Amino acid sequence: MESATIDMLQTEKANPGMAPSEILKSERLEHLKYDIRGPVYEKALELESQGYKIISLNIGNPAAFGFDAPDEIVHDIILNIRNAQGYADSRGLFAARKAVMHHTQNIGLPGITINDVYIGNGVSELIMLSMQALLNEGDEVLIPTPDYPLWTASVAFCGGKPIHYVCDEAKDWNPDLADIEQKITPRTRAIVVINPNNPTGAVYDKAVLEKIARLAERHKLIVFADEIYDRILYDGAEHHHIAKLVNDTLCITMGGLSKNYRSAGFRGGWLILSGARHRAKSYIEGLTLLASMRLCANVPTQFAIQTALGGYQSIHDLVLPNGRLYKQIMLAWQRMTAIPGITCVKPNGALYIFPKIDLSQFHLDSDDDFTLNLLIEQKVLVVAGSGFNFTTNDHFRIVCLPTVDELNVALDRIEAFLESRRR
Repeated sequence: MESATIDMLQTEKANPGMAPSEILKSERLEHLKYDIRGPVYEKALELESQGYKIISLNIGNPAAFGFDAPDEIVHDIILNIRNAQGYADSRGLFAARKAVMHHTQNIGLPGITINDVYIGNGVSELIMLSMQALLNEGDEVLIPTPDYPLWTASVAFCGGKPIHYVCDEAKDWNPDLADIEQKITPRTRAIVVINPNNPTGAVYDKAVLEKIARLAERHKLIVFADEIYDRILYDGAEHHHIAKLVNDTLCITMGGLSKNYRSAGFRGGWLILSGARHRAKSYIEGLTLLASMRLCANVPTQFAIQTALGGYQSIHDLVLPNGRLYKQIMLAWQRMTAIPGITCVKPNGALYIFPKIDLSQFHLDSDDDFTLNLLIEQKVLVVAGSGFNFTTNDHFRIVCLPTVDELNVALDRIEAFLESRRR
């Protein structure tokens, strides 16, 4: 090392208040991760830059696999584009919020007003806003494991402490109520429920949701209901909105256009306040302030929300037994479970399967080892279960959006890779 560099480092060590020579990222980002677009994804980009074709099964992006947004949604955005040049109300366009309000009436959630609805740039933005408005340093939020990692990252980024409660694979990935209760402390502020679930494909039993609602009410916890996949259901599975079960505490339900309406890039989401809103006036004021500080959500997409919620629900055709989504996800589940050493709970909703690898049957150290070497050797990109803050290192998630033919190619490669590593 050159003497000048040594002198510089010694000077910085002797003067800790001195600005470092390198521009560093915020310390609050130090332990955050989002492995859906993490190091293995970066390796995939590197391989693509070298000319390799990667089969990407890592991101639930419908448009990338030929799922177009309904024509009516696109038409409404185009027709209203001139009306979308200015700012909207910070909570959202009246027509869009009214459409969400009518949606709550259709699902049997009474008493929701226009002012209980906030429009955001997708659910992702609304998750961050809702955490920023709530958390003080060290406050705890109960989050499922496995989770959608944005929840964990948002809580940590806002100074909170993510506490992961177990979802039980042996019980179709339903939340473990005893585990939830034992993890509630005086610092616990909220519980997150992701239903239908990403990454497991679980659709929770109503009895389990009722017990979570009672636990939340008893401990005065906010219930955050992530229901972005609420219309993507298979084989007669019934989705129960937990907001209908919560009365004596605040419930915040989030939904949007990205999955049910195959419009991920339009970034249209909504947040619905229900339950004991009178006990959360200060929090709601904070939420409104933060919504105002970002001025408004993107306006063109808001013109499509009324059409989306009130129009023909084409998603129902895709999830029927002869529908494209159904055929693809069941193909993936059947083929994975046919491989000795691989097990997988049958998905009842969403766009994913979450298989388990019996590591004792393969020359593999972990899910990270599996995903990296699968990418390098077979050019298939999936996400390790640990990327969803799961407690064991033996699962991975497959996105089931490619066509049956494309999916078969990917599954052939996964099977070949596993056979090459069999003990």
